[in-house]
Amino acid sequence: MEEAAFIDRLLLFGLGRQEAALYFCLLKNEELTGYEVAKLTGISRSNVYNGLAALVEHGAAYVMEGTPSRYVAVPLEEFCDNRIRYLEEIKAVLESNVPKRSVGSDGYITVEGYGHICDKIHHMLIGTEKRIYFSASGCFLEKWKPEIRMLVGRGCKVVLISEETAKIFSEDERQGIIFYDVPPTDGEAAEVRRKQVRLIIDSEYVLTGEVEGTGRDTCLYSAQKNFVSVFKDAMRNEIELIKLKSERKG
Repeated sequence: MEEAAFIDRLLLFGLGRQEAALYFCLLKNEELTGYEVAKLTGISRSNVYNGLAALVEHGAAYVMEGTPSRYVAVPLEEFCDNRIRYLEEIKAVLESNVPKRSVGSDGYITVEGYGHICDKIHHMLIGTEKRIYFSASGCFLEKWKPEIRMLVGRGCKVVLISEETAKIFSEDERQGIIFYDVPPTDGEAAEVRRKQVRLIIDSEYVLTGEVEGTGRDTCLYSAQKNFVSVFKDAMRNEIELIKLKSERKG
């Protein structure tokens, strides 16, 4: 992984960009003085000393005894595990004190960006209590194998609608799942099918849209009862059409 990409990911663990650059420098080297870090990074000495102090405060570096002071990086796994544990503790506190909504949401929410869409799908799946209907391309469904197997283990009804699912899910992985294989298409219809994502959770929540793995991806999420009802009917009709085509082919 390139240095810039590594540093970008460190930002997600609460470090500022300059602090992340200093931590990256410490990870690559043994014990270093502030002066040595400044020479290696090209960051001014005053900023380096402030940044190193911040790393110590964040639990990303240790100060070695002696004069001058030398700094050593906390091992990456240890630092990340500590930050995750800390965030889990904060999460528990926040969840136990979350304010109640004055009015329930019954409208439509636009979810933009591939990463945010995947986050929403993940939380929808792990929050499932009874059943899911998931229609998407085989390669996109493959991404959700762990969550899907978790739901099967819970005893939830899992219905997947896609093309050539036998190539994506092994015989063992297919256990406990209802599959409807979409007949192969080509041209524009195949392209639309490849991008399309539709998900129904517990007959109460719907997510639908197009996903290509970019920041421009957009999906609509709703718990609006009439919309969910119409969406369920549409997916039910798609399943019946797949059954009909399968019978004719057979």
